[in-house]
Amino acid sequence: MEQMKQILSCVRRAVDDYGMIRKSDRVAVGVSAGKDSLTLLASLATLRRFYPQPFELMAFTVDMGFPNGMDLSAVRAFCETLEVPYRVIPTQIYEIVFEVRKEQNPCSLCAKMRRGALNTAAKEMGCTTVALGHHFDDVVDTFMLNLFFEGRIGCFQPVTELSRVGLRVIRPLIYLPEKRIRAFASVNELPVVKSPCPANGDTRREEMKQLVNTLDRKHKGLRYRIFGAIQRGEVDGFCQIDHPAVKGVPENEESTE
Repeated sequence: MEQMKQILSCVRRAVDDYGMIRKSDRVAVGVSAGKDSLTLLASLATLRRFYPQPFELMAFTVDMGFPNGMDLSAVRAFCETLEVPYRVIPTQIYEIVFEVRKEQNPCSLCAKMRRGALNTAAKEMGCTTVALGHHFDDVVDTFMLNLFFEGRIGCFQPVTELSRVGLRVIRPLIYLPEKRIRAFASVNELPVVKSPCPANGDTRREEMKQLVNTLDRKHKGLRYRIFGAIQRGEVDGFCQIDHPAVKGVPENEESTE
Protein backbone atom coordinates (compact mmCIF):
# COMPACT_ATOMS: atom_id res chain seq x y z
CA MET A 1 0.00 0.00 0.00
CA GLU A 2 2.81 2.41 0.89
CA GLN A 3 4.53 1.73 -2.42
CA MET A 4 1.34 2.43 -4.35
CA LYS A 5 1.04 5.75 -2.52
CA GLN A 6 4.55 6.68 -3.66
CA ILE A 7 3.80 5.62 -7.22
CA LEU A 8 0.51 7.52 -7.25
CA SER A 9 2.13 10.64 -5.82
CA CYS A 10 4.52 10.84 -8.78
CA VAL A 11 1.90 9.84 -11.35
CA ARG A 12 -0.71 12.30 -10.16
CA ARG A 13 1.83 15.12 -10.01
CA ALA A 14 2.84 14.47 -13.61
CA VAL A 15 -0.79 14.21 -14.72
CA ASP A 16 -1.62 17.49 -12.96
CA ASP A 17 1.53 19.36 -14.01
CA TYR A 18 1.00 18.69 -17.70
CA GLY A 19 -2.80 18.41 -17.85
CA MET A 20 -2.53 14.85 -19.15
CA ILE A 21 -6.07 13.68 -18.40
CA ARG A 22 -9.19 15.61 -19.29
CA LYS A 23 -12.78 15.09 -18.22
CA SER A 24 -14.40 12.07 -19.91
CA ASP A 25 -11.17 10.93 -21.59
CA ARG A 26 -10.99 7.30 -22.63
CA VAL A 27 -7.37 6.36 -22.06
CA ALA A 28 -5.71 3.51 -23.95
CA VAL A 29 -2.78 2.11 -21.98
CA GLY A 30 -0.11 0.50 -24.12
CA VAL A 31 0.78 -2.70 -22.25
CA SER A 32 3.94 -4.42 -23.45
CA ALA A 33 3.70 -6.79 -20.45
CA GLY A 34 6.89 -5.30 -19.03
CA LYS A 35 7.23 -3.83 -15.54
CA ASP A 36 6.83 -0.22 -16.71
CA SER A 37 3.58 -0.58 -18.61
CA LEU A 38 2.02 -2.84 -15.96
CA THR A 39 2.92 -0.32 -13.23
CA LEU A 40 1.40 2.42 -15.38
CA LEU A 41 -1.79 0.41 -15.80
CA ALA A 42 -2.07 -0.36 -12.07
CA SER A 43 -1.47 3.25 -11.08
CA LEU A 44 -3.98 4.69 -13.55
CA ALA A 45 -6.57 2.11 -12.52
CA THR A 46 -6.15 3.29 -8.93
CA LEU A 47 -6.08 6.98 -9.89
CA ARG A 48 -9.33 6.48 -11.79
CA ARG A 49 -11.16 5.85 -8.52
CA PHE A 50 -10.66 9.34 -7.09
CA TYR A 51 -9.28 11.68 -9.76
CA PRO A 52 -11.48 14.81 -10.04
CA GLN A 53 -11.59 14.48 -13.83
CA PRO A 54 -13.49 11.21 -14.45
CA PHE A 55 -11.94 9.02 -17.15
CA GLU A 56 -12.15 5.51 -18.59
CA LEU A 57 -9.37 3.00 -19.16
CA MET A 58 -8.64 0.34 -21.73
CA ALA A 59 -5.50 -1.78 -22.09
CA PHE A 60 -3.91 -2.85 -25.39
CA THR A 61 -1.02 -5.17 -26.19
CA VAL A 62 0.51 -5.14 -29.65
CA ASP A 63 1.24 -8.77 -30.58
CA MET A 64 4.29 -8.49 -32.82
CA GLY A 65 3.93 -12.01 -34.16
CA PHE A 66 7.01 -13.59 -32.60
CA PRO A 67 7.48 -17.24 -33.71
CA ASN A 68 6.95 -18.65 -30.22
CA GLY A 69 4.40 -16.04 -29.24
CA MET A 70 3.82 -14.60 -25.77
CA ASP A 71 1.63 -16.08 -23.04
CA LEU A 72 -0.53 -13.12 -22.05
CA SER A 73 -3.05 -15.04 -19.94
CA ALA A 74 -1.69 -13.62 -16.67
CA VAL A 75 -1.80 -10.09 -18.09
CA ARG A 76 -5.42 -10.64 -19.14
CA ALA A 77 -6.27 -11.89 -15.64
CA PHE A 78 -4.52 -8.86 -14.14
CA CYS A 79 -6.63 -6.53 -16.27
CA GLU A 80 -9.75 -8.34 -15.10
CA THR A 81 -8.84 -7.76 -11.45
CA LEU A 82 -8.38 -4.06 -12.25
CA GLU A 83 -11.70 -4.01 -14.14
CA VAL A 84 -9.97 -2.72 -17.26
CA PRO A 85 -11.03 -4.04 -20.71
CA TYR A 86 -8.10 -5.70 -22.49
CA ARG A 87 -7.44 -6.22 -26.18
CA VAL A 88 -4.54 -7.89 -28.01
CA ILE A 89 -3.70 -6.38 -31.41
CA PRO A 90 -2.32 -8.99 -33.87
CA THR A 91 0.41 -7.76 -36.26
CA GLN A 92 3.18 -9.08 -38.48
CA ILE A 93 5.80 -6.65 -37.20
CA TYR A 94 8.35 -9.36 -36.40
CA GLU A 95 8.16 -10.80 -39.91
CA ILE A 96 8.45 -7.39 -41.57
CA VAL A 97 11.30 -6.07 -39.41
CA PHE A 98 13.42 -9.19 -38.95
CA GLU A 99 12.66 -11.45 -41.91
CA VAL A 100 11.60 -9.23 -44.80
CA ARG A 101 13.66 -6.09 -44.19
CA LYS A 102 16.28 -7.73 -41.96
CA GLU A 103 16.95 -4.47 -40.15
CA GLN A 104 20.40 -4.13 -38.57
CA ASN A 105 19.03 -1.55 -36.11
CA PRO A 106 15.40 -2.68 -35.79
CA CYS A 107 14.25 -0.63 -32.80
CA SER A 108 13.27 2.57 -34.61
CA LEU A 109 11.13 0.86 -37.27
CA CYS A 110 9.65 -1.56 -34.75
CA ALA A 111 8.67 1.25 -32.38
CA LYS A 112 7.09 3.23 -35.22
CA MET A 113 5.03 0.24 -36.35
CA ARG A 114 3.96 -0.62 -32.81
CA ARG A 115 2.84 2.96 -32.20
CA GLY A 116 0.89 2.93 -35.44
CA ALA A 117 -0.89 -0.32 -34.55
CA LEU A 118 -1.67 0.91 -31.03
CA ASN A 119 -2.96 4.30 -32.18
CA THR A 120 -5.16 2.73 -34.85
CA ALA A 121 -6.71 0.27 -32.40
CA ALA A 122 -7.18 2.95 -29.75
CA LYS A 123 -8.97 5.20 -32.22
CA GLU A 124 -11.19 2.34 -33.38
CA MET A 125 -12.25 1.73 -29.77
CA GLY A 126 -13.16 5.37 -29.22
CA CYS A 127 -10.14 6.30 -27.11
CA THR A 128 -9.06 9.93 -26.94
CA THR A 129 -5.69 9.42 -25.26
CA VAL A 130 -2.86 6.88 -25.38
CA ALA A 131 -0.74 6.40 -22.24
CA LEU A 132 2.80 5.06 -22.56
CA GLY A 133 5.12 3.77 -19.83
CA HIS A 134 8.21 5.93 -20.36
CA HIS A 135 9.69 6.78 -16.96
CA PHE A 136 12.19 9.21 -15.42
CA ASP A 137 15.25 7.23 -16.55
CA ASP A 138 13.85 6.98 -20.08
CA VAL A 139 13.67 10.77 -20.26
CA VAL A 140 17.36 11.10 -19.45
CA ASP A 141 18.45 8.18 -21.63
CA THR A 142 16.50 9.48 -24.64
CA PHE A 143 17.94 12.96 -24.23
CA MET A 144 21.48 11.53 -24.10
CA LEU A 145 20.83 9.21 -27.07
CA ASN A 146 19.74 12.15 -29.20
CA LEU A 147 22.77 14.16 -28.09
CA PHE A 148 25.32 11.38 -28.66
CA PHE A 149 24.02 9.77 -31.85
CA GLU A 150 22.06 12.54 -33.60
CA GLY A 151 23.87 15.64 -32.36
CA ARG A 152 20.66 17.37 -31.28
CA ILE A 153 18.95 18.54 -28.12
CA GLY A 154 15.68 16.67 -27.89
CA CYS A 155 13.48 14.16 -26.08
CA PHE A 156 9.97 12.76 -26.28
CA GLN A 157 7.25 15.07 -24.95
CA PRO A 158 5.24 14.62 -21.73
CA VAL A 159 2.13 15.25 -23.85
CA THR A 160 2.02 14.92 -27.63
CA GLU A 161 -0.94 16.04 -29.72
CA LEU A 162 -1.47 13.75 -32.72
CA SER A 163 -3.82 16.09 -34.51
CA ARG A 164 -3.97 14.07 -37.73
CA VAL A 165 -5.38 11.04 -35.93
CA GLY A 166 -7.20 12.89 -33.17
CA LEU A 167 -5.27 11.41 -30.24
CA ARG A 168 -3.09 12.67 -27.43
CA VAL A 169 -0.10 10.67 -26.17
CA ILE A 170 0.73 11.04 -22.47
CA ARG A 171 3.56 9.71 -20.32
CA PRO A 172 2.43 9.74 -16.65
CA LEU A 173 5.57 7.97 -15.31
CA ILE A 174 8.07 10.72 -16.18
CA TYR A 175 8.70 11.52 -12.50
CA LEU A 176 9.19 7.86 -11.49
CA PRO A 177 12.75 6.45 -11.36
CA GLU A 178 13.05 2.97 -12.81
CA LYS A 179 14.24 1.45 -9.55
CA ARG A 180 10.96 2.40 -7.84
CA ILE A 181 9.03 0.76 -10.64
CA ARG A 182 11.21 -2.34 -10.38
CA ALA A 183 10.59 -2.56 -6.63
CA PHE A 184 6.84 -2.04 -7.04
CA ALA A 185 6.60 -4.73 -9.71
CA SER A 186 8.55 -7.19 -7.58
CA VAL A 187 6.70 -6.63 -4.30
CA ASN A 188 3.29 -6.73 -5.97
CA GLU A 189 4.23 -9.68 -8.21
CA LEU A 190 3.04 -8.01 -11.40
CA PRO A 191 2.61 -10.52 -14.26
CA VAL A 192 5.70 -9.41 -16.18
CA VAL A 193 6.33 -11.31 -19.42
CA LYS A 194 9.88 -11.32 -20.73
CA SER A 195 10.19 -9.93 -24.23
CA PRO A 196 11.15 -12.56 -26.83
CA CYS A 197 12.58 -9.88 -29.13
CA PRO A 198 15.98 -11.02 -30.49
CA ALA A 199 17.30 -7.45 -30.13
CA ASN A 200 16.26 -7.15 -26.49
CA GLY A 201 19.17 -5.89 -24.37
CA ASP A 202 21.46 -5.35 -27.37
CA THR A 203 20.58 -1.83 -28.45
CA ARG A 204 21.98 1.68 -28.38
CA ARG A 205 19.40 2.54 -25.74
CA GLU A 206 20.67 -0.20 -23.45
CA GLU A 207 24.25 0.92 -24.09
CA MET A 208 23.37 4.50 -23.15
CA LYS A 209 21.43 3.36 -20.10
CA GLN A 210 24.45 1.46 -18.78
CA LEU A 211 26.77 4.40 -19.51
CA VAL A 212 24.57 6.89 -17.65
CA ASN A 213 24.13 4.43 -14.76
CA THR A 214 27.91 4.06 -14.47
CA LEU A 215 28.42 7.82 -14.45
CA ASP A 216 25.53 8.24 -11.99
CA ARG A 217 27.15 5.87 -9.51
CA LYS A 218 30.37 7.88 -9.73
CA HIS A 219 28.70 11.29 -9.70
CA LYS A 220 25.72 10.98 -7.35
CA GLY A 221 22.55 12.59 -8.63
CA LEU A 222 23.69 12.95 -12.24
CA ARG A 223 20.38 11.71 -13.63
CA TYR A 224 18.46 14.26 -11.55
CA ARG A 225 20.71 17.08 -12.73
CA ILE A 226 20.26 16.11 -16.37
CA PHE A 227 16.49 15.90 -15.87
CA GLY A 228 16.56 19.33 -14.21
CA ALA A 229 18.48 20.73 -17.20
CA ILE A 230 15.82 19.34 -19.54
CA GLN A 231 13.15 21.11 -17.50
CA ARG A 232 15.02 24.42 -17.23
CA GLY A 233 15.76 24.33 -20.94
CA GLU A 234 12.08 23.59 -21.64
CA VAL A 235 13.12 20.81 -24.00
CA ASP A 236 10.23 19.42 -26.06
CA GLY A 237 7.41 20.48 -23.79
CA PHE A 238 9.10 19.90 -20.43
CA CYS A 239 8.94 22.87 -18.09
CA GLN A 240 10.53 23.88 -14.81
CA ILE A 241 8.18 22.83 -12.03
CA ASP A 242 8.97 22.78 -8.33
CA HIS A 243 8.69 19.05 -7.71
CA PRO A 244 10.70 17.28 -4.97
CA ALA A 245 11.40 14.22 -7.11
CA VAL A 246 13.25 16.23 -9.75
CA LYS A 247 15.03 19.04 -7.88
CA GLY A 248 17.88 16.78 -6.92
CA VAL A 249 18.61 13.50 -5.15
CA PRO A 250 15.79 13.10 -2.58
CA GLU A 251 16.62 12.44 1.03
CA ASN A 252 17.60 8.77 1.61
CA GLU A 253 17.56 8.23 -2.17
CA GLU A 254 20.66 6.52 -3.49
CA SER A 255 22.01 6.78 -7.01
CA THR A 256 20.35 4.72 -9.75
CA GLU A 257 21.58 1.18 -9.77
